[in-house]
Amino acid sequence: MRDRESTIRGRELGEGLRRGMEDAGLNSRQAAHVLGCSESWVSRLLSGKRGATIADVAAFLGVCRVKSPERDRLLALCSGVHTPGWFQQHGSRLPKQLVTLINHEDKAVAISAFEAIFVPGLLQTADYARAVISRSVNVPPEEVEERVVARLARQILFGRERPARFTFYVHEFVLRLPVGGPVVMSEQLHHLLRMSVRSYLTLRVVPASLGAYAAMTGAFKLMEFAEFRPVTYLESETSTLFLEKREEIAAYRRILAALDRTALGEGESRELIATLATELSADGENHDDRA
Repeated sequence: MRDRESTIRGRELGEGLRRGMEDAGLNSRQAAHVLGCSESWVSRLLSGKRGATIADVAAFLGVCRVKSPERDRLLALCSGVHTPGWFQQHGSRLPKQLVTLINHEDKAVAISAFEAIFVPGLLQTADYARAVISRSVNVPPEEVEERVVARLARQILFGRERPARFTFYVHEFVLRLPVGGPVVMSEQLHHLLRMSVRSYLTLRVVPASLGAYAAMTGAFKLMEFAEFRPVTYLESETSTLFLEKREEIAAYRRILAALDRTALGEGESRELIATLATELSADGENHDDRA
């Protein structure tokens, strides 16, 4: 069977099979020996490039002794493994860790994102993230700290030896919304300034004076990879959506191109952020004096 271009569900299946193999204490050579196939066959299966059948996956799971519910989850992925894109429904709220997103962020060589309401999660401080998450009516109070830790853990991407190329566009409203109060917001803006001077990161502001703008349909993230097609990620309160069809990616590339033409330059964006941070610092000091 010839190799196929991998899909996001195929890669999710491959990652699950790899975890099962490693949990069983096997490597690809040993798994291939037990299955009576070549090591390259196993490698392509784990990469999501091979057209895996339910029988193939069931045999692999049997060798690795993977039990339900993980076995059932991986077998269910087989039915749509060749279909591009993936709409994931998560019940009443998003899980604490968005595994599929994290796996793709880690593999990306370039990530471009737009946010209209919040500071992008990858750029949030702990106090800002806590203020945002604690206001969600669908997150139990006892889960807030665990979710803050999980969100901050994703920022390990910036510490890689060769980090991806990051481009963030944020609407001016994001900078002016005093999430957590003046002190928390001031520190968040100063953090944005510190991040914005990193060589691999571009941060630009879409000015409110622009009025209507290209990305008014909402926040999104476009991830690009060395070995497979780009993926656009969208998120709601209870679901996530991964897009990977060529026409879908082209649509979001057009939005990014329009943002590139209309957003403030990097220098102007830093000046605006610095001005707002200074104003908030003054507000925080006045609040402390009154207290």
